[in-house]
Amino acid sequence: IDIAQYSSDIFKYPNRVLEGNERVGIDRQNIQLCAKLNKTMKRYCLALDLKDDPQLIAEYEHWHKTENGWPEIRESIFDAKIRDMQIYRTGNRLFMIMETDDLFDASKKEQMDAANQKVQEWEQLMWKFQQPLPWANSGEKWVVMQQIFQL
Repeated sequence: IDIAQYSSDIFKYPNRVLEGNERVGIDRQNIQLCAKLNKTMKRYCLALDLKDDPQLIAEYEHWHKTENGWPEIRESIFDAKIRDMQIYRTGNRLFMIMETDDLFDASKKEQMDAANQKVQEWEQLMWKFQQPLPWANSGEKWVVMQQIFQL
């Protein structure tokens, strides 16, 4: 399927049936981005723990609400070629899903963050709530997870 051609049709026919009765669920933002960049998306899943304190967990969630987040942090995420990021919590365990385009480079993102004062301030604030996973390497916060199943 030609993604650029399909992108205009998907909004007219959102449940369009493809070969083998396969339905395609692609949102407008991602299909336009992929067509524009002619790139594929990569997905990273990461984990980190919060300190097991209900008050600290509530404050952490407060800072991650859209209206409370810092615009400079959001900008630094997009500048690093991260196209979508979601964080989920169960108990004190955090799970992050990060989707990037092909231009994303984790070591370049690390360098960009080190040079960005606002990112450093944010990371210092967040460390008040976070703690490394027991198996994390020294100095490692978010740990990349290994995919073990796909349907």
